[in-house]
Amino acid sequence: MTTNAKEPRSRLDPEPVPRRDWLGLSSLWAMGGALLFGLAGMLKLPKAAVLASPSKKFRVAIPENLPVGEAFVPPGRAVAVFKDTDGVYAVSTICTHLGCVVKPNAEGFECPCHGSKFAVNGDVKKGPAPRPLPWLKVTNNGGQLTIDEGTTVPNGTKVA
Repeated sequence: MTTNAKEPRSRLDPEPVPRRDWLGLSSLWAMGGALLFGLAGMLKLPKAAVLASPSKKFRVAIPENLPVGEAFVPPGRAVAVFKDTDGVYAVSTICTHLGCVVKPNAEGFECPCHGSKFAVNGDVKKGPAPRPLPWLKVTNNGGQLTIDEGTTVPNGTKVA
């Protein structure tokens, strides 16, 4: 006669954890971890993740020796400033087709993306651009020019 006698357990041995209890505890730990990660993500919400952009209005001093009809492009701006006998004017260098930045050349401007060509005054010489380049508001504050990229003016508007 054989018996399936188990060895006696010591008082110091830990109690075995039943499988159902272990599954319940592990799901509680998983829920707690998910709540902690969610809380950490919510703590980041009050801080805006937006980069500061430069102001639409800016001051610029054009060079005194700027030839008539030649573009002066201030560093970091999408604007070309011109000086002629009637005054000073600014033309946006954002293509009216799909928003590429046009490059000044001897005949005016050329879009490197799709080949549109513009005259010095912004008029379209060759498509696919549907409209001329917009003229921007320029004000003269005692020799210091202020250009507002957010305000367009009718073509031909110059400041003395």
